[in-house]
Amino acid sequence: MKQRLLFARAYEEDALPRIPKDARPQFHLTPCVGWMNDPNGFSYYQGEYHLFYQYNPYKTEWDDMHWGHAVSPDLLHWRYLPAALAPDEWYDADGCWSGSAIELPDGKQLLIYTGIRKLSHNSEEALQVQCLALGDGVNYEKLEQNPVISGDSLPDGLSPFNFRDPKIWREKDGSYRCIVGTCDQEQKGRLLLYRSDDALSWRFESVFIENDGRFGLMWECPDFFEMDGRKLLLVSPQFMLPEGFEYHNGNGTVCLIGDTDDSGRHFAYTQHQSVDYGIDFYAAQTILTPDGRRVMIGWLQNWDACQNNRKEQIWYGQMTLPREIFLRNGRLCQRPLRELEQYRRNRVEYKNITVEDETVLYGIEGRCVELFITVRPKDPEKLFQKFSLRFAQNEKYRSSLSFRPHERIVKIDRKCSGSRRAIIHQRRCLVPNKDGEISMRVILDRNSIEAFLNDGDQVMSAVIMTEQAAKGISFHAIGEVEIDVVKYELCLEEE
Repeated sequence: MKQRLLFARAYEEDALPRIPKDARPQFHLTPCVGWMNDPNGFSYYQGEYHLFYQYNPYKTEWDDMHWGHAVSPDLLHWRYLPAALAPDEWYDADGCWSGSAIELPDGKQLLIYTGIRKLSHNSEEALQVQCLALGDGVNYEKLEQNPVISGDSLPDGLSPFNFRDPKIWREKDGSYRCIVGTCDQEQKGRLLLYRSDDALSWRFESVFIENDGRFGLMWECPDFFEMDGRKLLLVSPQFMLPEGFEYHNGNGTVCLIGDTDDSGRHFAYTQHQSVDYGIDFYAAQTILTPDGRRVMIGWLQNWDACQNNRKEQIWYGQMTLPREIFLRNGRLCQRPLRELEQYRRNRVEYKNITVEDETVLYGIEGRCVELFITVRPKDPEKLFQKFSLRFAQNEKYRSSLSFRPHERIVKIDRKCSGSRRAIIHQRRCLVPNKDGEISMRVILDRNSIEAFLNDGDQVMSAVIMTEQAAKGISFHAIGEVEIDVVKYELCLEEE
């Protein structure tokens, strides 16, 4: 084991005990210490879920990319393992970037990742290559033949300086496939397909799909899988332009639903949508669980909001709640991981409550809670103008989720949440017309909100860094609104 990885592991071992449990979310994974961004290598191996992540243990800033590592029996209770990869070879000296993982027939776990190396010390450009490491779930050894895919394999006109984020899978015949993102001279994204018989030696197959500029520029962090007879491709484009109420994050995540041709070498989509309509979501990866569910997890952060990072923090960045994803009426829909339900406590319920102006309900408060809210007009013949749920609230701070039925717009707003910088504070999405009715399932976990609208038709996520003493929850209306509310406390920590 090389010195840089040993040093990172020693640093983790020293720093981890200094971070109190209550300084983190309860059930959203945060870095062991330092900085976290993209989820990597999301996989099931030797009876546990493994999640690696882009990681700088030494600062709460993006730099010096390692792979952090955590495991869980249920995707909710996470245990940190030592850092898995450090930039310590000539081909990855400037970073071990995003990738994926798979179990091989011999029982070893294979990590495939992007290694980067600057052309010179002051260079802005860095060669990006795909590399392998084999391990036992804790320790990993990089292969002598690395890099296994380099810029030499690229078709003419594609960039070896933007060539990253390999996603690996195994076909039914036992062979392996991998898609890797790159771009052309106009920065328009391409996904390239590679093939291997043993997951170790790779050859170029085809341009899997081309981005014509409709979805931003470079495509990062692809994930590809089959569901209900359709093929789904998740990508995180850079610099997207909005289309109506879609794709307002600039750097967000898109779901393309379609199929491959008969050769399996080319993908075409027939439908597309945002994966998350809130402020903070990027670089999603999915896994097929042993019981057959497709579960997705993403980075609960937005690149444009990272300037809100405070230097005194010991950790920065978190993952989303794992979400079960499914197709309904041709759309990708999402629900919170069902395992969360067993950690509900202290149910509080109200029915047929009239909300006019401001309403506070006894027992409805907290920062680690689950809320089920059904909203409808009190008079079916008379639509209200606006309904708002306010949370993380006290005399000084609040954030909100609001619904305007005439416009069919749901908005998330954190401008009064205590941010010290002018970061992105609002996002809106358009919901189907249901005569002024909407259902909201809201998950709060200390530093975040994830709102599942109309049984997961759309999801809105945001980081909320308001001080934990702000626990108030209230309901507001312009016009007459009737609501049903169920609230649970969520408690995963041992008493």
